[in-house]
Amino acid sequence: MVATPSFWWTKRDWRASLLWPLAAAYGAVAAHRLRNAPREDVGLPVICVGNFTVGGSGKTPVTAALAQAAREKGRTPGILSRGHGGSATRPRLVDLHHDTADEVGDEPLLLANFAPVAVTADRAAGARLLAEAGCDLLIMDDGFQSARIRIDHAVIVVDATYALGNGCVLPAGPLRAPVEIQMRYASALLVMGQGRATGDVVQMASATGLPVYTGRVHPRQQLAGRRILAFAGIGHPQKFFDTIRVAGGEVAEVRAFPDHHVFSDAELDDLVAEARRADLDLITTAKDAVRIGRQKFRALLPGRSVVLEIDAVFDAPETAAKIIDAALTSAAAGSKA
Repeated sequence: MVATPSFWWTKRDWRASLLWPLAAAYGAVAAHRLRNAPREDVGLPVICVGNFTVGGSGKTPVTAALAQAAREKGRTPGILSRGHGGSATRPRLVDLHHDTADEVGDEPLLLANFAPVAVTADRAAGARLLAEAGCDLLIMDDGFQSARIRIDHAVIVVDATYALGNGCVLPAGPLRAPVEIQMRYASALLVMGQGRATGDVVQMASATGLPVYTGRVHPRQQLAGRRILAFAGIGHPQKFFDTIRVAGGEVAEVRAFPDHHVFSDAELDDLVAEARRADLDLITTAKDAVRIGRQKFRALLPGRSVVLEIDAVFDAPETAAKIIDAALTSAAAGSKA
């Protein structure tokens, strides 16, 4: 995938203005789809973890955290994923022991550590697979704007640093549809991280009565005393570099790649050569390590190749339980309608 244009994440400029006619057309189609798309009832409660924009906002760790919380509440969650970057053409359950990122995508492989994952663009077919596997609660990673199944609770993840970017719809900006329309179909907002960019969207949510939760990404490891060459192919690589600093590491050099980037052997060789030359540890994200292959990555620089694992942590400990309970209540009310 290509990197998102840098002007999407700054104030509106001439490029956004030039693309406004295309953005207006795209926004009209996206708004029509949100209003009128048929939504199949799959017979199970559905939580959607979505975002208003393209680019990384932290949906995957939030999905994992909700799955873990659901298990702690005695539920059997299953996760629906489109499987971006994978080649699978038929609905399938992820097999952690045999599937690769090339087949099912990087995010599904990560999420399969927390709950069964169905990979398919046909969310209803994926829901049936998970129901057959014994799941009684579905968590959908992404798909807020295009899902063809009924969503009982839509949690919209907003990155506190990037928020809505320049506020324009694709291709003039990062919004997948006009924000006012998207807000009507959201159930709650979850602001991840610290930053000033979320003021307007939080005010909009509060004005419409949506709950607003907050959280952050927390690194599992401590990296104090380590000098690092960090590389990442995710939506916002800078967020990863900042997380390394939170973990105590000294980021000496960085390499940023497009989201879901497939690394060539030549690129990996260059990274290793630079790390050796500068006497640096080589650190990447769990998503990138999955695409490379964890064993292959660790073998690049034995003892100094590190996968930085992260967790989504909610500022209010009861947040996950509130989201799950709200979805269950909404699903029960819908079944009686």
